[in-house]
Amino acid sequence: MNKYEEYLKTKNWDIKFRYMLLDRMRSDCDYFLGYGHFCVNHLWAGNVADQIGYMKALWESFPAGMKPEWLTMEQINSYEKQMQSQQPGTD
Repeated sequence: MNKYEEYLKTKNWDIKFRYMLLDRMRSDCDYFLGYGHFCVNHLWAGNVADQIGYMKALWESFPAGMKPEWLTMEQINSYEKQMQSQQPGTD
């Protein structure tokens, strides 16, 4: 279990809240990549690595038949690549 999964486990959030939080985090990523001009202050987690780590842990926290249809793990991985490429010191 990684630190993101451990953190979520301590929170004991219900499934509805986890859906809402994941959607908010997805919106943060869209804003970061667009009008947010790659400013990490617009991310719930405060940095790209943690934002993606928490999103992956949240997504994995849903049972197989209840994973969000509006966000796939492939999309989260795509956000990760796009966002990491915008970090200072990367090309």
